[in-house]
Amino acid sequence: MLFNSIEFAIFLPIVFTLYWFVANKNYRWQNFLIVISSFVFYGWWDWRFLFLMIFSAGIDFLAGLKIEQTGNQKKKKAFLFLSIFTNLGILGVFKYFNFFIDNFVRAFSFLGYQINPVSLEVILPVGISFYTFQALSYTIDVYKNRLPAVKEPVAYFAYISFFPQLVAGPIERATNLLPQFYKARRFDYDNAVNGLRQILWGLFKKIVIADNCSIYANEIFSNYRHYSGSTLLLGSFFFAFQIYCDFSGYSDIAIGSARLFGFSLMRNFAYPYFSRDIAEFWRRWHISLSTWFRDYVYIPLGGTKVRRHIQIRNILIVFLISGFWHGASWTFIAWGLLNALYFLPLLIFGKHRSNINTAAEGKLLPSPVEFIQISLTFLLTSIAWIFFRSKSLSDSFAYISGIFSKSLFTVPEVFPKSFIAIIMAFVLVEWLQRDKQHALHVESLKIPRLAVWGFYLILILIIFLYGGTQQQFIYFQF
Repeated sequence: MLFNSIEFAIFLPIVFTLYWFVANKNYRWQNFLIVISSFVFYGWWDWRFLFLMIFSAGIDFLAGLKIEQTGNQKKKKAFLFLSIFTNLGILGVFKYFNFFIDNFVRAFSFLGYQINPVSLEVILPVGISFYTFQALSYTIDVYKNRLPAVKEPVAYFAYISFFPQLVAGPIERATNLLPQFYKARRFDYDNAVNGLRQILWGLFKKIVIADNCSIYANEIFSNYRHYSGSTLLLGSFFFAFQIYCDFSGYSDIAIGSARLFGFSLMRNFAYPYFSRDIAEFWRRWHISLSTWFRDYVYIPLGGTKVRRHIQIRNILIVFLISGFWHGASWTFIAWGLLNALYFLPLLIFGKHRSNINTAAEGKLLPSPVEFIQISLTFLLTSIAWIFFRSKSLSDSFAYISGIFSKSLFTVPEVFPKSFIAIIMAFVLVEWLQRDKQHALHVESLKIPRLAVWGFYLILILIIFLYGGTQQQFIYFQF
């Protein structure tokens, strides 16, 4: 079930009504309703994948209990390994099996041996990378004594399957989300209204910006050999805005929907395209995944408490794993490696923590230096996105080669003026609200109510005017 679908527009109010008017007096009944609703939501794509999620979640639930109950350290590690092996094993089979087989065959073919490969004709379950990492955070945290094991299976399945963030995050930590399922929840009008605002902004980003950017990005990337360098560069910008508005739009809708039910999800995006260096960008982009890798990979490898060359190794490992997490393709690995190469000079010279605060904090405009830093970071990020978007490494390098040609200084062939004006207006709104949780977080602003509602109506009108064919969210494939 897509957030930008008629089905979800019907589904959400029904669940909201049952949640607050039928199950309101008991949080356990609310949890049960969340589980049933989440199964319906997830099963809307393919009900067979429900059994896969239930199986892996059941293993993790039992593993958590056993880890807590046993006093034997070896047994604790064994149950933790069972959870990790089950989750990563399922993820590996569905997402990476064919990738490894294909590359294994190519390697032997290069040496002169012919092998008849065995491949799996399977569909990648929607959201498997997200709920797998969420499940792993639970068993690891129980093992590390960061939280007690869950005794109520309904609460645990509600945590794993919570429909607002089930398919594409944020990837929640058990220490943050699980305790919320044990608390009595009361309807908060202001919080719900704020959630609706965030949903509206998320829909605007997805339907108006991302889906329309995809039209131009798809055209340019599909025919990149026939376009000038300036058009190719513009195409990379279109994709940069597409993937940002598509994914952050999903996160906004997820976080806003969770607010309607009295839950607080972690922030996933913090205006990353206003970053002044790559390190700041990764603190603001897909925050739930970046911090997951920091806490469960980078820090266990030594974090910042090891020698510089070990830190460099750890950074390379984290970025390569991050690229591979996104997809079983060398293009994603190259994307991760390129971002690591962007990041390493900042680490080596101790500049990776230089930009912690918000750009131009307390000011209307950035300084000339900040403007150059933001522009350069966006350009580097857009170049990296070319690897993310291209079908192969050869396409990626050919596309980048096409950008840096004499035709870079010509007028782009694809230049939709009216839509670019909308993108510029969108950037302006986000810039003015860059210190807020989301762009429609207007409680603290002294703006007449009539003007605020007028802006909402304009957004809704633009959504209907520019909303074309319904498109899936990009991160559903991960």
